[in-house]
Amino acid sequence: MRMPVIGAGLFILLAGLAQVLTPAAAQPRAERPMSNAQTVAKINAWTVGLAGGLLEGAPIRFASEIARVVDEVDESKALRVFPVVTRGPRDNLEALLYLRGIDAAIINADALEQFRTLVPNIDQRVGYILNLFPSELHIFVRPEIRLLADLKGKKVNFNTPGTTAAYSGPLIFGRLKLDVDKTFMPHPVALEQMRRGEGGIAAVVFVTSKPVDAFLRGRWDPGFKFLPVDITEGDFLNYYLPSVLTSKDYPQLIPEGQDVATISVPTLLVAYNWPQNSDRYARLARLVDHLFDRLDQFRAPGFHPAWRDVNIAAQVSGLRRFTPAQEWIDRQRATVQERVPAGAPQR
Repeated sequence: MRMPVIGAGLFILLAGLAQVLTPAAAQPRAERPMSNAQTVAKINAWTVGLAGGLLEGAPIRFASEIARVVDEVDESKALRVFPVVTRGPRDNLEALLYLRGIDAAIINADALEQFRTLVPNIDQRVGYILNLFPSELHIFVRPEIRLLADLKGKKVNFNTPGTTAAYSGPLIFGRLKLDVDKTFMPHPVALEQMRRGEGGIAAVVFVTSKPVDAFLRGRWDPGFKFLPVDITEGDFLNYYLPSVLTSKDYPQLIPEGQDVATISVPTLLVAYNWPQNSDRYARLARLVDHLFDRLDQFRAPGFHPAWRDVNIAAQVSGLRRFTPAQEWIDRQRATVQERVPAGAPQR
């Protein structure tokens, strides 16, 4: 009576072996697991590394918001952007030029200018996608400081190393020919020492998009103020743009209706100029299309306010636009022209 049981067990065993030995091509597609190589290829396809900067800076927020909007799971237009935390604006450009896996970066225009002496062909290796936002120069001083010249030899804080202020601030002061005693401590510490008159700090320098929370929320005695900067002084026109700090920006520090002239550092989204027939170039071209097609989404509540002023057509002096970005703009212009009736007045 045990023979049927043994026969049944043998049948089950042989059936199982038959399934194992059946060629993969003969198995149903849904049951066939992906190989390790296929899994790796699928996960890495259509990925873009974007160097963003320090965690506390505005550029990494822009990088994260770009990833939030342009990421796409649909296989026909799949894309996945990885924002990368770095040590700051100079490191972003260095990463774009030399670090594996980085295809795009958010940089300051003056960092690009500094690299021109180190990388003579940088214009051929980097192209800009968007002129993102201006980072305004804020020179905030104690009451006894009245003019920029009064800062000569005095302690001026430029925030911690790696920040935009720590990089661009000394460059700007060098072009202003202002020789100061530079310090690089966290701005909250420096502001508190300056407010109390401790540590000999005469000024703090911010280079960031306005308004700055520290000046909106802080309580300052009469006489604390922002110093104006004349863009016609020093070597500025090739690197910076004119800007103003207004009473609307800082109602506690600037009297109503008054402005403080300053300069701004353009902040750019740039791409590495991969060969046009390469896989990396195709990924960046898709990034441009997703980003430009969805730019209106960045103007919704919850995104950085500076997105509202981003203009796709805005140009960057001294740098060529990344080819897929220029092609997208050209396509849009051609579409608009096709919609204009023949003989209609051109605006």
